[in-house]
Amino acid sequence: MAPAKGHFTILYFAAAASFTARSTDELPAPVQACSLFAQLEERYPGITLKVLSSCAVTVNLEYIDIDEDDGLTIKEGDEVAIIPPVSSG
Repeated sequence: MAPAKGHFTILYFAAAASFTARSTDELPAPVQACSLFAQLEERYPGITLKVLSSCAVTVNLEYIDIDEDDGLTIKEGDEVAIIPPVSSG
């Protein structure tokens, strides 16, 4: 399902989904990728320390380095995934 006009979709997996109590979310676009975590922290206080500090991020199925300010802009209709590390035993 496509996000609302002017928004992008965020998919939360594992601990990210547990922390937010959601599997998906929508945020207004555009947004610089390097500022995404700050926006999520504003929406879900504590998420940076508990989840985001150790997760992988994809934009349209491509892994990105969220800490590197490479000028990547998340645009309307994009799909972002927050993927925490998964352990198995």
